[in-house]
Parts: sequence; structure tokens; C-alpha cells
Amino acid sequence: MTRLADVRAAAELLVGVTDQTPVQLSRALSHLVGTEVWLKCEHLQRTGSFKLRGAYVRMARLSAQEKSRGVVAASAGNHAQGVALAAQMLGIESVVFMPVDAALPKVAATREYGARVEAGGTSVDEALQHAREYADRTGAILIHPFDHDDVVAGQGTIALEIVEQVPDVATVLVPVGGGGLAAGVVAALAELRPSVRVIGVQAERAAAYPASLAAGHPVPASEMRTMADGIAVGVPGTVPFGILAEHRTSVRTVSEEDISRALLLVAERAKMLVEPSGAAAVASLMAESNGLAGPVVAILSGGNIDPLVLMRVVRHGLASAGRFLQLRVRLDDTPGALASLLRDLAATGANVMDVSHARTGVELAIDEVAIEVQVETKGPAHCADVVEALTVAGYRLTGA
Repeated sequence: MTRLADVRAAAELLVGVTDQTPVQLSRALSHLVGTEVWLKCEHLQRTGSFKLRGAYVRMARLSAQEKSRGVVAASAGNHAQGVALAAQMLGIESVVFMPVDAALPKVAATREYGARVEAGGTSVDEALQHAREYADRTGAILIHPFDHDDVVAGQGTIALEIVEQVPDVATVLVPVGGGGLAAGVVAALAELRPSVRVIGVQAERAAAYPASLAAGHPVPASEMRTMADGIAVGVPGTVPFGILAEHRTSVRTVSEEDISRALLLVAERAKMLVEPSGAAAVASLMAESNGLAGPVVAILSGGNIDPLVLMRVVRHGLASAGRFLQLRVRLDDTPGALASLLRDLAATGANVMDVSHARTGVELAIDEVAIEVQVETKGPAHCADVVEALTVAGYRLTGA
């Protein structure tokens, strides 16, 4: 079982390897929660996430004979990059299995750090099975993304920094996938600051921990459908689960809408770009902040977001925040009808982002056309005003 002494020993190994990432006060979240909220900017860590901490500690403690056999890992991207860079720094050959749909920037970065990347399955769990088979076949050392004491101790070094940077911290919110980061933070703070409450946060569409903690043993998640690929892990790790269960750590869940709104807030108000899993702690604060003692520290665990995913997430976040409206309007198919609609939309102050025509459909008469319009608004009240203005003007809305 990982203890504070193990975390402190890991911190010694990481001197000159990882950065002490900054914390930033979020006035927007502080106002929402009613107490100070600090963001622990681990997305600014080398490789763009906390994963380098645990990967390096695990690999640095391998024997010379083990290092000569090379290492293998499985990851959707963040652990992959941590393993690849740690292997490069330690002079170890590395192979990383990644899901076939892993984000291309993460795949490219892993290769640039020197690892050989292999496609393996459609999920982290399937990639991990490929990695285990490779280790059995070749003798390479498996560097598990979360289920090892050295990995947990390495991730726990974040807690040492938090206590130094926010000495009066009362609550820490941690994104949870397999549980290595949360377990490391819990293990360190249980001895260093036992009064600090640690809360884990999972995406509700990939949440194995709540059911596992209730059952008293790891059980698979009922579904795995989330934009937060960095915390999309099907089954909790035995090592981190033991720590979180021992300390009765609570794990909350957040919806996809919660995550997208959090990404938008972090980008707009904190001027930071994080990946969906990295925003899970903020999503939890925005969804449910009652009863949290402050100061609160929310860990931004990663910043490796695919630009294509970013575009979809921002649009989803705008819709969730009531700032993006999609309308379907039936018009007479006559010259000037579309121009009139656009003029009337402009008069409401809505910003038209996209327009498409549909001239065929079972609900359309032969002389009608359906116009699908996507507009940016100023919020939920403005959305309602736009719909009302078009309705009063006589437009036939079939979707809003």
C-alpha cells in the first residue's frame, strides 16, 4: 500500500525530470462555489499531463537487466507520451499499444518521443490486453498506466505540490479513470493533511468506480461512451482501488454536457486549453458545489486535445450553455425567402454560423423548402427571444 514516504521518495526521483506545475485562482469558479477555487495546471506538465510522473518513477526503479528487455505500455495518449519520454530519458526501448481511434496528435507525439506505436483494439482495455500479450511474448516490462505502487506514488507527488502552493487547501477534486492519480493524492494527503477531503470525478458514461466502491471490489463499467477518453477505463486498478476503498474516497460522476460546459469555462475564463478528461474536476464543481469546504483545488489533469475533437466539444459546450441554437424552418420555395429569414435573424442579434437547404422530405410540400440554420446566441434567454421573434413573424419552425 502506497504511503507518504513512498510519495516523497518518488518526488526525489522526479527532481529535474518533471515540472512543478502552477496553480491559478479561478475567480469565476470561486464566485460560483462561494469559496476560493484554485486550478492545479497539470496540463502544463511535460508531455501535457501528469502521466510522466508515474511512468518515470516506475521505469527508473527497473533493474539494469529489466531495462535491457525494453518496456511496453497501453494508452489512449497521455500515458503513452509519458512512457515514451521517460523511456527516452532513461535509454530504454519502448513499444506502446494505442486504440485504433486514438487522437492523431497523441499518436504523433508518442512517436516523436521515440516509442514504437502499435494499434491495439478499440479501447484502452483492449490495448492493454495487447500490451500484456506482447510482454509475455517478448519479455518486455509492462508499464501499467495506473495499477502499480510506483505509478501511484509518482502521481501522488502532485499532492505535495498542492500543499506547498495552497497551504490551507480543504478539498481536492481529481479526475478518475483507473484511479492512479486519485489514489496517489489520497495516499499522500491521508498522512500529510488528513483533514483534506479528496473527491474523485468520473464521466458518467465510463464510471466503474461508484459501483465498484459500493460492491467492495472492482467491477466493469456498464458503458464506455464518453468524449473524455483519458479517463475512459473499464475496470478500476486493484492497487488504486484498494487505496480509495480504504480511505472511503467518494467518486462523483459528470455528464457529457457538464464536461463540455467546463471546457468552455476553462477556455473562456481561465484562458486555458484542456482535454475533456482534464476538465472533469471543474465539471463536477459546476454541476454540484454544495457542501464543499474551501479552498478547493481542482486538478486539470491533461491538455492533449485533438483539434477536431475540440471543434466538436466547443460546439457542444455552446449548445449546453444555451449559446448555440439550431433551427429548422419551412419556407415557401420562392426567390428572396431565404434572404428575408436571414435579415430577420440578424435583427434578433443572432449570429448565423451555418445554413443548409433540404428540398425533399415527407413533411414538405412540392413548393416548400426546409432551411436548417445554426446560430450563435448570447445565452438561454436570447435563444428564447430568437424563437419567439421568428414565430411572431410567421415562420414555421419544426425544430428549435
